[in-house]
Amino acid sequence: MHSDDHDRLYLSPPHLGRHELNYLHKAIEDNWVAPVGPNLDGFERDLCQYTGAKYAVALSSGTAAIHLGLLLLGVGPGDEVIVPSFTFVATANPVRYVGAEPVFVDSEASTWNLCPERLREALDERRRLGKQVKAIIVVHLYGMPARLTEILAVAAEYGVPVLEDAAEALGARYHGRPLGAFGALSVLSFNGNKIITTSGGGALLTDNGDWARQARFLATQARDAAPYYQHSVQGYNYRLSNLLAGIGRGQMELIEDRVKRRREIYAQYCELLQPLEAVQVGPAEPADTRANRWLTTLLLRPTYTERTPEDLRLHLETRNIESRPLWKPLHLQPLFAAVPMYGGPLSADLFARGLCLPSGSAMTDADVRRVVQALREML
Repeated sequence: MHSDDHDRLYLSPPHLGRHELNYLHKAIEDNWVAPVGPNLDGFERDLCQYTGAKYAVALSSGTAAIHLGLLLLGVGPGDEVIVPSFTFVATANPVRYVGAEPVFVDSEASTWNLCPERLREALDERRRLGKQVKAIIVVHLYGMPARLTEILAVAAEYGVPVLEDAAEALGARYHGRPLGAFGALSVLSFNGNKIITTSGGGALLTDNGDWARQARFLATQARDAAPYYQHSVQGYNYRLSNLLAGIGRGQMELIEDRVKRRREIYAQYCELLQPLEAVQVGPAEPADTRANRWLTTLLLRPTYTERTPEDLRLHLETRNIESRPLWKPLHLQPLFAAVPMYGGPLSADLFARGLCLPSGSAMTDADVRRVVQALREML
């Protein structure tokens, strides 16, 4: 069986329906292509309605949203921001955009997200060292909610605001509430591989009206109220276009279907891979949470197999199936070699043993079986 017998199976390709075209056509007919327009307002309303946040500001990327979020929290040169080590680099880069430095904290085993105990340890020591920790970024990795009750309690105790990076987690819930409205500010991403997409895009969510206004102002070149172009503060070109917001509106109509399908795919992988002792499918949901299962992940158990995630990845490639290692922890990245790290073994171990499997919501049951068959050939 050669790879050309089968179409390529991607990790998480965009999944568009019919709805998006209606909004796009409308924008083109109305000649409303420039940044701000009815789709943008509508998309922001959809996001507020869905997450329960009072305000949403649609932006060009999740990274832009984190950048503006940090500015609104007053983070600047000389400050520190706590960031989970086990995440994509886009969580940490904006900390440096504002002249601050990240401090990394390890994950815990039940959700793979920020460990509340390690967080307390980090805050405690940074305070003892006389450092100014201005924000804590919490990430819901692969759409799995972090242990928010404990994390928010520790943050409140130390008086440090939480910026919630829900870039991978739209459609997930914690204690019945949608993610994206737990931080003082929260961030979403609509990148091409996310659960819903605007091709490129993101949003900043908050209940603070002043912050929302300020974010809009900064995202549109910070133009003062004058008939000519006058600027008193540094601004950015971060607003989402009205056209792309139209795609977002169409996608939001389908979000529940998309979450349902990704969760089904996860359940199928669990069932089909269960007989393989060498494999453990990514973390189970803690009580009272709903993961969106953006990506299904697996861990190899070295007791049962000599194979590495890279062996599996290369084998899947021969079957024309895309897979990907888990995020390489940021404390292991050359870019952040000098950054302090609290904890350490857990995220490094997950990276050494883990692989992300194709999880796109357009996958068929046969596609899932095809991936499992290829894994069985190796294990």
